[in-house]
Amino acid sequence: MPPAKSSDISSAAGPGSGRIGLVAAVSIGIGGMVGAGIFSILGVVAHAAGNAMWLAFAIGGVVALLSTYSYAKLGATFPSAGGAVHFLVKSFGDGVLAGGLNLFMWAGYIISLALYATAFGGYAATFVTTTPSPLLLKSLAVVPVLVLTLVNAFGATLMGRWETVIVVVKVSILVLFAAVGLCFIRPGYLSPELWPEAKSVLFGAGVLFIGYEGFGLITNAAADMRDPRKLLPRALYTSVILVIALYLAVSLTVTGNLSDYEIEQAKDYALAEAAKPFLGQFGFRLIAIAALFSTASAINATLFGSANVCYMIARDGELPAGLSRTEWKDATGGLLLTAGLVVVVMLIFDLSGIAMMGSAAFLLIYAAVNAGHLRVLDQTGANAIIVWLSLLTCLAMFAVLCVYTYQEQPRAIAALILIAAASLAAEWAYRRWTGRRITERA
Repeated sequence: MPPAKSSDISSAAGPGSGRIGLVAAVSIGIGGMVGAGIFSILGVVAHAAGNAMWLAFAIGGVVALLSTYSYAKLGATFPSAGGAVHFLVKSFGDGVLAGGLNLFMWAGYIISLALYATAFGGYAATFVTTTPSPLLLKSLAVVPVLVLTLVNAFGATLMGRWETVIVVVKVSILVLFAAVGLCFIRPGYLSPELWPEAKSVLFGAGVLFIGYEGFGLITNAAADMRDPRKLLPRALYTSVILVIALYLAVSLTVTGNLSDYEIEQAKDYALAEAAKPFLGQFGFRLIAIAALFSTASAINATLFGSANVCYMIARDGELPAGLSRTEWKDATGGLLLTAGLVVVVMLIFDLSGIAMMGSAAFLLIYAAVNAGHLRVLDQTGANAIIVWLSLLTCLAMFAVLCVYTYQEQPRAIAALILIAAASLAAEWAYRRWTGRRITERA
């Protein structure tokens, strides 16, 4: 997810500056979705949905497309660099609910960072050994978090400039992978006779939602669009539809070239393993290198963006003001705390648990945004039926994922419940203790 780009640009330009055009906005959305997620979640999704993985991606895409409608209407009506943070305050007002949801959103970014870093460790380990130990995987996962925290501390401007280049490179590699791989698929691997039961496909759709959630980052750039009422919806729909098509092609290529057993054995680097049948070891290395660049750039961008979220909610009164202060070089207390919490999450949970927690967190956040949208329909002019449908599909997918997570990773669902409760409790306690209120800033 590259909030670094949108946040960086937004801070540099005033509202309506026109610095963000359609191509740039679509790039932000595609970069946000086709980040490290596609490189890390395939094995986890395949474990649930088997060779019907492509169908799970299609279902997840429909859920994302429905929420796109809500974000398009909200972003056009309330253009702001705050995106969803701003929407929640506009919808629910200055209260514990909006503040707690914003804290929970920050926690969602921390979980996403842990997912990207864990994926980095999995792909990096393939250059060292074919049988990596848990210690090696964790150690390699911690390295990019520490290094990129230092990069952000010294200024992330240079890395931010490379984000667009990295997005183009990784999308080009995925398109090449799918275009060539689709010519070599074995139809037998895709036979409906091998599909798992329907609930397993739904489980897979729930797990993979973290691969779609990044489209919301386009709304963070709305304040820098010349005409967000027209441009924002176009950018949102274009990016989501293109990513759905890319995900379907990639998932068909993977399931058409590997058996369920092979995907399960290589779940930490399934995408690279799927390139072997038609591109050999060269293809494996090409995808692995692309994954390292992609996960590193996603860690950098999301670390910068999540630290900005922490900074914003601390500045506006929802966290201690100390987290908005610069502690060392350009590093705020929020950046250092975010990085530390990412390492903690990585050390406690494995890739599957982190993916499930991340998808569940963002499904709940998107449901909250849709619920809030229902309160301001008179201002956005949105169709109530579509917003209700978006809300209900997010909640239904969240419920399905919670059932699956409870079966597969009970510690992860317990942790998610604890994080959600802690977010609301912390917000209530902090307000009661300090008397601070949200200072709304567009």
